[in-house]
Amino acid sequence: MTIQTGDKLPDAKLVKVTENGPEQVNAADYFKGRKVALFSVPGAFTPTCSAKHLPGYVDKADELKAKGVDEIACTAVNDAFVLGAWSKNAGADQVTMLADGNGDFAEAVGLTMDGTAFGLGKRGQRFSMIVNDGVVEQLNVEAPGEFKVSSADHMLEQL
Repeated sequence: MTIQTGDKLPDAKLVKVTENGPEQVNAADYFKGRKVALFSVPGAFTPTCSAKHLPGYVDKADELKAKGVDEIACTAVNDAFVLGAWSKNAGADQVTMLADGNGDFAEAVGLTMDGTAFGLGKRGQRFSMIVNDGVVEQLNVEAPGEFKVSSADHMLEQL
């Protein structure tokens, strides 16, 4: 079952990329008490993710925060080391990277995709959400192959 607006985020493990190395976090606890703009990409270093999705949130970070967002976070079914390298390569210090290495979070929110035809295996779909105190306020799930509703620009329009 796919998560819906008004639902609480499930108990699922994510790994936060930090300067001191990977730090395991529980999604339900991590999102409590603040407003987070969360977006999911199918994979670090993939074309649309690297050229548009992540850079959009980096470029719009100040505008998102001016509209009440406390944190901007990106998740992908990649390990913390890959997401850390991607963040460094992209100059994405404004975005917290939350690795979903085994796809547990993507599965728990019901937003997985099958990328085996492209050699990617099971991944998270491209989506974005506003999570306020652990509850999904806005949910934007992309149609396969699209990049519109999960963008930073679209999220800004919703705030």
